[in-house]
Amino acid sequence: MMRLNLTRWIAALHLGVCFPVSNASAQEKPFRPEAGKFPSLAQAHGFRGELTFVDHANRRGSLRIQAEGMYFRNAPHPFAMLPYGMIRYHGAPAELRDVPIGTVLHARGFLPPNPKLSSVPVLPVNNRNKTAGYSGKGIAPAENHLILLEDEPSYCQRTGKVWKLKEVALENFSGKIIARRESKTNNEKAEEETLTFDAATRIWRGREKLEVADLIADGIWPAKGKKSLDDQAVLLGITWKPTPSNIFTRFHISDIWLDASAMQRATRNQTETHKAYIRSRWMPGWIDAVQYGKFGTATVTATLFGGMDESLYADFKKDTSALMNAVESNLKHTHGAYSPAHMASKGPILDVVKTKGEIPFGSSGIQIHFKTDLIIEGIRPGRNIRVRPSHWPNVNIPREEYLGGNTPEERFPSPAIFPKY
Repeated sequence: MMRLNLTRWIAALHLGVCFPVSNASAQEKPFRPEAGKFPSLAQAHGFRGELTFVDHANRRGSLRIQAEGMYFRNAPHPFAMLPYGMIRYHGAPAELRDVPIGTVLHARGFLPPNPKLSSVPVLPVNNRNKTAGYSGKGIAPAENHLILLEDEPSYCQRTGKVWKLKEVALENFSGKIIARRESKTNNEKAEEETLTFDAATRIWRGREKLEVADLIADGIWPAKGKKSLDDQAVLLGITWKPTPSNIFTRFHISDIWLDASAMQRATRNQTETHKAYIRSRWMPGWIDAVQYGKFGTATVTATLFGGMDESLYADFKKDTSALMNAVESNLKHTHGAYSPAHMASKGPILDVVKTKGEIPFGSSGIQIHFKTDLIIEGIRPGRNIRVRPSHWPNVNIPREEYLGGNTPEERFPSPAIFPKY
């Protein structure tokens, strides 16, 4: 029987932050973040749902949220990522463009920081307590500005959990698995859950990508009927598919990682994907302070946002040159037709300071001091920026990822495409 080596499983996640392991939901009182302050993850409202829509260029989408009622009746609920909001996929940093539609994700969100500038519908603050017909309560929380969005393996690694497989039942290369998600640090058994799988379910073992048919051929799973799996410890990728027999909330297994090396390979692959993305789109952050000099010169203090691979932060070094551009709350460059570097402020990094002690979620804990001889209008205290060391590639970004004008409709995309509540 293939088993997970639990002693090797979770290493440091390199989020650049310290955060609690607890999965407890938010306080009963909804929380609205303040400008220029990283909110506490403990104050965020937690929910879980299937990704049904993505507008990756504007860092927003929709989730069909799991609640009390019939899951298939739940209308997709729009969300927007906070500028410092982190996305995790396969245990690594990610963008919305990396996450397949249908993936079940865990979300932690707040009320819109500025309702007037929200790119998704602004709802009554008590909306998570409202009941919507057969869908029940909780399908449309007002806390739709997310600080964290993560898939199942990322969630399990962050919270110190693992899936224990109790029993498999097969017929025609598909079937059901009885499993439970439980903590690795105590012996308290969690509630069992029945999940489906089929011939398309991907099974990862070391460097191998297997199919259900391979496990049957190896005698690990039966071709037909039931078999005990003896609480085999794995990580799962989870989606949702319509289920027959009037079962309205049963989730589906997209991936099974049988051992640590298989999960680590998936994490490395996603990490490299994200590193390439950030180098071409620049590191996000916000402005803490600006000290103005004469004739357009200025010294800028900026905090880099968290959640990136450590190698990206290591490229920000004292006495190296950099470029800084103003961006909106969706992190879109305010210029880009001739590459973001065309209108960016340029100059040397005077110093790089790492915060000591606890680092707020959303922050890297890294502050740079940057000097420029021509500061652009958008670089002001409290505004979001993207910055890159000059040795990162200077590329043209696609049209949907930068602003071509200053109309409110482009700077802050309208929520009109979403349903009315």
